[in-house]
Amino acid sequence: MAASAGSGISRRALLAGLGVTLLWPRTGRADTDGPAPPASPFVVDLAARGRRVGTAGGTIRTLIAKARDVRYLSVYGYTRLVGYDSELKLRPDVLERVDVAGGRFTFTLREGHRWSDGHPFTAEDFRYYWEDVVNEKALSPEGPPAFFLVDGKPPQVEYPDARTVRYTWERPNPMFLPALAAPRDPLIYRPSHYLKPYHARTIGKEAADAKAKALKLRGWAALHNRLDDNYELNNPDCPTLQAWVPRTRSPAARFRFERNRSYHRIDTAGTQLPYVDAIVMDVASQGLLVAKTNAGEADLMFRGLSMPDIPSLKEGEKAHRYRTNLWPVARGSEIALYPNLTTLDLVLRALNRDVRYRRALSLAIDRRTLNNTLLFGLGTEGNDTIVAESPLFSPELRTLNATYDPAQAARLLDEAGLDRRDGAGTRLMPDGRPLEIVVESDGEAEMVLDALLLITEFWREVGIRLITKPQERTNLHRRSIGGLTVMVAAQGLDLAVPTAIMPPTELSPAQAEHYSWPLWSLNVESHGQSGQACDVPEVRQLLDLDRQWRDTDDAEKQAGIWRAMLRNHAENTWVIGTVAGALQPVVGADRLINLPKRALYAWEPTAMIGVQRLDEMFWDTGADTRAEAR
Repeated sequence: MAASAGSGISRRALLAGLGVTLLWPRTGRADTDGPAPPASPFVVDLAARGRRVGTAGGTIRTLIAKARDVRYLSVYGYTRLVGYDSELKLRPDVLERVDVAGGRFTFTLREGHRWSDGHPFTAEDFRYYWEDVVNEKALSPEGPPAFFLVDGKPPQVEYPDARTVRYTWERPNPMFLPALAAPRDPLIYRPSHYLKPYHARTIGKEAADAKAKALKLRGWAALHNRLDDNYELNNPDCPTLQAWVPRTRSPAARFRFERNRSYHRIDTAGTQLPYVDAIVMDVASQGLLVAKTNAGEADLMFRGLSMPDIPSLKEGEKAHRYRTNLWPVARGSEIALYPNLTTLDLVLRALNRDVRYRRALSLAIDRRTLNNTLLFGLGTEGNDTIVAESPLFSPELRTLNATYDPAQAARLLDEAGLDRRDGAGTRLMPDGRPLEIVVESDGEAEMVLDALLLITEFWREVGIRLITKPQERTNLHRRSIGGLTVMVAAQGLDLAVPTAIMPPTELSPAQAEHYSWPLWSLNVESHGQSGQACDVPEVRQLLDLDRQWRDTDDAEKQAGIWRAMLRNHAENTWVIGTVAGALQPVVGADRLINLPKRALYAWEPTAMIGVQRLDEMFWDTGADTRAEAR
């Protein structure tokens, strides 16, 4: 990738992609409208990464809890314009190359790349998205996504030829490429040839509305949105660039995906990926996922499994010829507490904003007991911060203000004006009310609820009463942005294994709906139209640092900004972390090759197993034959 000096992205790697440049042998079919690999494919060097070159064929079975979960294949299938590899280096994927010079990003498409239906994938598909989708009010009322805006201004977009797309901003936009590599693909292109016949700009609003009404839809935009389905994967007719193409319409109890014969990746032997011909997803109730996996009814399984399921999963390994791999979860904290600094209760707001109070709550938690009880003693105790695998990790930030010291916690609570108690030993707030903290959660993570039972006992020892209030997630978010929550219990940092070029948005009110400061986040998101302006200097510093990160593409400066924000968090205890380091069971059939025994598991940036490349996994038929012979 060519770029201005100091951007921090490996330009040479981005220019070259992964592996060497090989030309796919063109056949008569490749010159027609039929599916075929690109003339300039992405060549995967498996041996260089310690993996085996595979053979094509076979089906992978997996289980999902509800029909809508088929959409997660677009997450962990992980086909992106640019994406992270297993080392979290950002590289071209669908794109042949990316050239960056200041605020100018030039994309070069692969020669001969086609959609799954055989139609050419060209710059017109990017133009259609930019002009006819994201800048069409009927389809995108809020306009372009935030990563397209620099100082509130969109880029100038040009299409010099069929294989070139150029985005130009007045200054660097370091948000752009990481956004394209996100777990949920923003899909800044569309299959224009498929969608144009339903768009009002193409055929006229009257004709487009008539097509929608024939299907009992309110208008052309509703029909367009239904057909435009590269994320949800419910429309088998919608062309895709992903490795597998949906073949089943919802509702169904079994969903089938078949390999995309226009897919852009091949191995060094010239075999087109994905190796596996089909993926089948069977719908089963959440409560049966572990039992069915134990019974050998899945060849690959991870979503819906958790650490407490490991003993049950281990029991079925020998009988059903699978292995339970244990991948460390890259999350800042499995259970974190978020004091709401913008709660509408003024007395509790003042307490939540007092660093002595927040530190006292942290020091009163016996994390060793939490670790032994919830994570079999295998976790890492301390703050909600990044994990050791990140190049930005500082070990001292894990334990700063996060050890177990109930005596010091009691002293800090006294200093914070909570030195009076009622007859039951509960501390009294300045207005005379007992210090009762209602901790709300979405009720979906069983480990969070189990942790709160223990924390209730820890805090009682220092004179604080904890009341747990689980509820439905949508209601919790509604209460949070309304300023009604006092404290929320949830999982910690999602992006816990960052590199310098990944946005630190999660560490400041720049993140939407952050539980520690939801009204400040709403104010930032609405550009001052809603919520409240941040009035705490130490949090304003986080916002300033976030802006500084967005203003530069110098990786060294970005790394320094990350470290400053992480230290700010540890020193101020904005979020009270407890224990990290859960293990994610990743079950794979014995014969399924190229599934790592150990790798980091996270939503961001690894897209669950996405950066480990599902399309490179294949069936060892020789091992199967030997097993059957026995």
